[in-house]
Amino acid sequence: MTASSTPSSSQRLGKTPSKSNSGISDRFIPNRGAIDMEHAHFALCRDLDNSNNSSSSNNINSSNITSPTSKNNIEVVSPSKEEYKRRLARGLLDANGENNAADNNMNGGKKPAKILAFKNKAPSMADGYDNASLTHLYSGYNGPKPNAHKQFRPIPTAPERILDAPELLDDYYLNLLDWSSDNIVAVALASTVYLWNAGSGDIQQLMQCSNEDDYISSVSWAADGKHIAIGTSNAEAQIWDVTASRQVRSLKGHSARVSALAWNNATLSTGARDNLILNHDVRIREHLTSTLSAHEQEVCGLKWSPSGSQLASGGNDNRLFIWDAARSLGGGGSSRRGAAGNPQPLHAIEGHQAAVKALAWCPFQSNLLASGGGTADRCIKFWNTHTGALLNSVDTHSQVCALQWSKHERELLSSHGFSQNQLCLWKYPSMTKMAEFTGHSARVLHMAQSPDGYTVVSAAADETLRFWKAFGDNDSGRRAEKEVKAIGSGVPRASGTLRSVNIR
Repeated sequence: MTASSTPSSSQRLGKTPSKSNSGISDRFIPNRGAIDMEHAHFALCRDLDNSNNSSSSNNINSSNITSPTSKNNIEVVSPSKEEYKRRLARGLLDANGENNAADNNMNGGKKPAKILAFKNKAPSMADGYDNASLTHLYSGYNGPKPNAHKQFRPIPTAPERILDAPELLDDYYLNLLDWSSDNIVAVALASTVYLWNAGSGDIQQLMQCSNEDDYISSVSWAADGKHIAIGTSNAEAQIWDVTASRQVRSLKGHSARVSALAWNNATLSTGARDNLILNHDVRIREHLTSTLSAHEQEVCGLKWSPSGSQLASGGNDNRLFIWDAARSLGGGGSSRRGAAGNPQPLHAIEGHQAAVKALAWCPFQSNLLASGGGTADRCIKFWNTHTGALLNSVDTHSQVCALQWSKHERELLSSHGFSQNQLCLWKYPSMTKMAEFTGHSARVLHMAQSPDGYTVVSAAADETLRFWKAFGDNDSGRRAEKEVKAIGSGVPRASGTLRSVNIR
């Protein structure tokens, strides 16, 4: 028996035939066909020669390129010859657009090439193709990068306008400011409601309480921009026609001041210090349709979702409730009712440690609600109103008085009390603070947003109104169509219903 010898190059071992060795690759096995072996051998030998030369003579500092067979020969080269060799190697090895070999001195500072290749090389460019000219084209381009305007949007932090608001009540639980879809700002000052036309600058006194001891406790525009609901300290909710400057309805049912109002088409929801929420259908004589009685203290926050399917209510009992419209508006056989026959909330949330007044529904996600807590809480919390789950909580380190979502970007604006009395703009969902708006000298109790969604007005206990371009500026008119759709988006655009209905 004779020992077998290693097969020579002419006697290859049999192997399984393959269709083709092109296009076959593996993420773990290098493809030798894509590796320039001569280039790799040259780079390895050059590095070895450099190390031998530097150890043999400390006076020779330039790198030495020798042949692989002359490892012991030290070739002293002049700086000019060394530069010539460097340029020659760069030109030869970069002729096909490849990264050359091993170090940054050889390739002019380029990133070293990969040692192993796992795919076939890309096909070479056609003859006559000048890649250098194209490189100059794109390397010399200094235009804006994609989405750069979104990342670096200028945010003016100074108010655009300041108006005096004497006798604005310093009461955290009231809601005394709103902006209509017709660009009219309504503000309650003590016992009087004033209207300010943001387009013309005209000021109009709409109404004044007949009893000098009474005061206005809440205001809220209907989606049509022609009617406004006004809550008073004598437990009454009034509806006024601003075009005719006359009261068209008086809605009663509460036993204490009406501190929160919210519209949902022809339904007006009122929250009061008697801990109750009443739903009124303003189209019919017997307006009271249902009573919601889950809160244990004053109801100070009330907001319908843009779709009108859910109502959020916050109170001084530190509780937040989510109500389903089908269950809470009354008249439905599927309503979920308690032992006393009253509708029950869809979710009862007790995550805050102080009064929950600031409420804002997200315009781009129907089941996302932001809520803000008072002095003992200081947090903005985000809720999934379908499940009642807490999504995120951010400590703002000050009382949260009001919240406003942007209609154009994923941004949230919050207003605060002690100690900075500032407004903060947040990027959602990272909740990175984008800007702070300072200028008020007392807590910023109320905020309202313009119909186009770019300007926010704030009302503070320092008895001033300040207008901020917090959400950008529509100077180019590129979003005109979006703005028309966004007008009145706080309530679904069923405002045509109100135009065609006699409120009585």
